[in-house]
Amino acid sequence: MRKSAPTAADLLVEIGTEELPPKALRGLSEAFGKLFHDGLDQAGLLDDETLSPDIFGAPRRLAVRVPQVRLSQPDQTRERRGPALQAAYDDKQQPTKALIGFARSCGVAPQSLETLETDRGAWIVFRARERGRPASELIPEILTQALKKLPVPRRMRWAGLDAEFVRPVHWVVLLHGDKVIKMELLSVKAGRTTRGHRFHHPKPITLKSPQEYESVLSKQGAVIADFAARRAKIRQTAERLAADQGGEAAVDEALLDEVTSLVEWPEAILGGFDKAYLKLPSEVLATSMQDNQKFFPVTNKRGKLLPCFITVSNIKSKNKAKVREGNERVLHARFADARFFWETDLKTRLQDRIAELKHIVFHEKLGSVYDKAVRVGRLAARIAEEMGGEADHAERAALLAKADLLSGMVGEFPELQGVMGRYYASHDGEPQNIAAAIEEQYLPRFAGDRLPETALGQALAIADKLDTLSSIFGLGEFPTGDRDPYGLRRAALGVLRIMIEHKLELDVLGLLEYGADGYAAGVVEDVYAFMMERLRAYYADAGLSGDVFEAVLACRPTRPLDFDRRVRAVTAFIKLKEAESLTAANKRIRNILRQGGSADWDHVSELLLEEEAEQHLARRVAVLQNELAPLFDAGDYTRAMKHLAGLRPQVDEFFDRVMVMVDEEAVRDNRLALLNSLSSLFLRVADLSKLQG
Repeated sequence: MRKSAPTAADLLVEIGTEELPPKALRGLSEAFGKLFHDGLDQAGLLDDETLSPDIFGAPRRLAVRVPQVRLSQPDQTRERRGPALQAAYDDKQQPTKALIGFARSCGVAPQSLETLETDRGAWIVFRARERGRPASELIPEILTQALKKLPVPRRMRWAGLDAEFVRPVHWVVLLHGDKVIKMELLSVKAGRTTRGHRFHHPKPITLKSPQEYESVLSKQGAVIADFAARRAKIRQTAERLAADQGGEAAVDEALLDEVTSLVEWPEAILGGFDKAYLKLPSEVLATSMQDNQKFFPVTNKRGKLLPCFITVSNIKSKNKAKVREGNERVLHARFADARFFWETDLKTRLQDRIAELKHIVFHEKLGSVYDKAVRVGRLAARIAEEMGGEADHAERAALLAKADLLSGMVGEFPELQGVMGRYYASHDGEPQNIAAAIEEQYLPRFAGDRLPETALGQALAIADKLDTLSSIFGLGEFPTGDRDPYGLRRAALGVLRIMIEHKLELDVLGLLEYGADGYAAGVVEDVYAFMMERLRAYYADAGLSGDVFEAVLACRPTRPLDFDRRVRAVTAFIKLKEAESLTAANKRIRNILRQGGSADWDHVSELLLEEEAEQHLARRVAVLQNELAPLFDAGDYTRAMKHLAGLRPQVDEFFDRVMVMVDEEAVRDNRLALLNSLSSLFLRVADLSKLQG
């Protein structure tokens, strides 16, 4: 019995390049895999049951293997609708001009057209069987488009060619089953030939099929193509070497990604350094090892550094001792420099560096770093007072906060600004809360980063960020698109996180007004609106419904913590069985009040309450106004909303039995006043009319 011909086969594409940017490799490989897979799916070359693609990324290659890609698209029936049946034939059942014209446009005779019966009538249709195109014709364009869409910030050209890519391309593999798909990609002809490790196996390697890709590269080419497998090997060997020393490998995840992107065949090696260097601040040693040398530090069980490190080589050396000695020598030189900076910096007090800040420009239109420090100090003192702290300590911390920028250590390791300020302030005998605040002023540095823990650090961090926002907005230099050179989005989110997550009762609008004295009109409102957009993103990342945010925003709370309490209250409220009815009622009330004009609706007269239903509602609203006042004042919005949910029977009864817009003006206005008082209760929390459903 003859076997049927296969209808699908695994597909492999590999782009061989010069060394790719290590910090971008993982993102590039994942994006390439997704874009290529999605393109194949959109072209109809994948089944619903097709497994996820295998994505590979190494310093000199991006590759993806997609299982069971069809050899051609499925045949499809193309349908085109023509004139309605009643317009297609005349009284003598002869084709009309409309039918003849439609048939001509389809390239067929009128009698070969079909009829389509629908609920809306009968139509003339043209149906044609369209053969699917071969995958070999479709894949080159799909691949080209996937590469064009890659998130590459800057593409480069090479060798006078027109091709553009993140790095020069040297080879392309494009195999569908055991066959090569012919195409020229980035000025290179696709084939079945890949390359191994630059040093261990620089010769070409021929691939017979996609399935053998990673095994052949590993066994013959000394390349672990799978990013995750390479990453896991580095972690495991680093942890084993550290454990042999009685310690633990300090494996930073971002550094692990970067090291994984630098090596094709990882070999971890243990190195050591002089114990005398442990007298330097641990952050200095760790930064030098991690940021400069891409080493993993080793710590004891308590997290203190041990005098050893782990480096990852890209070759399997026959003489590991020489590799280790070379890395130790380089690290020794860096540590020696760091010790020189440390000892030199300690000879000058931070206080004595303050005057030098007048010579460092913060912004050409905003003055020096010293000028900023003075502004921040004034605002930080105000915040500290509101938090019940010491205003003089806040001003002192603000003046010293940027002084370490003039130190030799921060000049060598800019990422240690603030950290070194804490060390130097402690050495100078400054109060510990001031020393801690100097480091914490920069927190959070990125999304998800830790927040300042001390009250003074929180005040200083908030003041520094609000000053940056106000001053830069005052110049009209707003963030646009991905461009945000002053980190204003990060600053805004940092302020909001500190206030919300540390439960600080601070009025951000009031602080902006206090700190923005002297800036152009409208700056405060612009900054406040910008911060609310960052708050929207903050809640969106947490999975909050956008309409809940809009409902709270409509009430314009200016204290982020108060905003958060309202958000949590509304989120809890919409889960109640009464929520749907009361939300609909609030929408109706808002519409009625808009129709009613702008009369004085502050007072509800009992004498004008004619209907029993409106009397019931008025009594209940009056009781709740008194009961809820202390809850609103305490910010206990969740309990307040639960009480308001109890209004549903009276609200439903009112709308079932009472006509609001009656002819008698006094009665009408009294009913509008009742609805306004009811609406005002809900508006103490949020505008429920903004909620969906």
